[in-house]
Amino acid sequence: MASGIKDKVAIIGMGCTRFGERWDKGPEDLMAEAFAECLADAKIDASAIEAAWVGTCFDEINMGKSALGAAMGLRLGYIPWTRVENFCASGTESFRGAVYGVASGAYDVCLAMGVEKLKDTGYGGLPGGNAMGVLASSIGPNGTAPGNFALLATAYAAKYGIPMEKIKDAIAHVSAKSHANGALNPKAHLRKAVSEEQIKAAPMIAYPLGLFDCCGVSDGSACAIVTTPEIARSLKGSDYVSVRALQISVSSGEEAMYTKWDGAGFETTSRASWKAYAEAGIKNPREEISMMEVHDCFSITEFVTMEDLQISAPGKAYDDVMGGFYDLKGGGVPCQVDGGLKCYGHPIGASGLRMLYAMYEQLLGRAPEERAVKNPRFGLTHNLGGRPSSNVSSIAIVSRPDA
Repeated sequence: MASGIKDKVAIIGMGCTRFGERWDKGPEDLMAEAFAECLADAKIDASAIEAAWVGTCFDEINMGKSALGAAMGLRLGYIPWTRVENFCASGTESFRGAVYGVASGAYDVCLAMGVEKLKDTGYGGLPGGNAMGVLASSIGPNGTAPGNFALLATAYAAKYGIPMEKIKDAIAHVSAKSHANGALNPKAHLRKAVSEEQIKAAPMIAYPLGLFDCCGVSDGSACAIVTTPEIARSLKGSDYVSVRALQISVSSGEEAMYTKWDGAGFETTSRASWKAYAEAGIKNPREEISMMEVHDCFSITEFVTMEDLQISAPGKAYDDVMGGFYDLKGGGVPCQVDGGLKCYGHPIGASGLRMLYAMYEQLLGRAPEERAVKNPRFGLTHNLGGRPSSNVSSIAIVSRPDA
């Protein structure tokens, strides 16, 4: 009977570039930058890597449809390479391939790579085109990302009877928190603290989301090298991170096509988190999860995700957010400890691995004092791709090996 991947896979090395407007770098340069850090961290030779996966979303402006560009860019050829894409969960999808490759016993050492170049595409946001395919009918001809995600706020407010002004206060706190954390991170794209008052006074993009409630797009790359716990111990003693759970959930279409869904959260996130907690052996996520990186493409997305992950009780995210429960200092479960998508940036294929990089730093005690989480035990990452009405969610839970 299937037993999941708990404690079957170890992360022995990670690397991440600075995210931002990397005009002078192509995707192969960014991958090489992340890979060099990762390989040095893992303390292995590149020849030890037996298989690799690369996540990138917009193939037309990155490396093409295959993984050949990654193999050539890293000079890591003659091994199996696979390119994967799953919207904004593409980085975690790459990680899933590498983790499953080791957990299955097919390989001893695998590489998960993620990369995206978005700043020099000619678009202010994500590139245009009908990338959603069959989902386009659920978005509508005039649908925009901010517009579709803004609907979460009105649906949530209606469901729980919370005045929109209070929702705006809460999402301003969410954004201010990420800006404060990003300001401490030298690899983050946006490194300026912004007050809640500034956030609420900013130009409106899609009510109630203002300019500072929307993440930007960036260039960047991140990667991980994974192996078995036995090999990890032989190489690094206890200085590695254990993969406790990895789950993914994809919409069936019923949210977009039927009236059962109330529009105030993500069914895929709830279902993936249930399975991830069971796989990791976590009974009470609010008490056991030490820190999180969640898919804050918009501040309202982070807000409702707190309930979808069962960290906040239904209808109580406002109380937790405004009470500082997710703040870096003094919070019960600090969220976006490195600035999140909001401020670290969102090069789509790299984001899931960047989130894991933040958890990895914290669990190994490498985060500087000003943004370190005290005695972290379990770290959770959450990716979301698509639209509120049709999407994919992925959850990863990692820990120190002795947790």
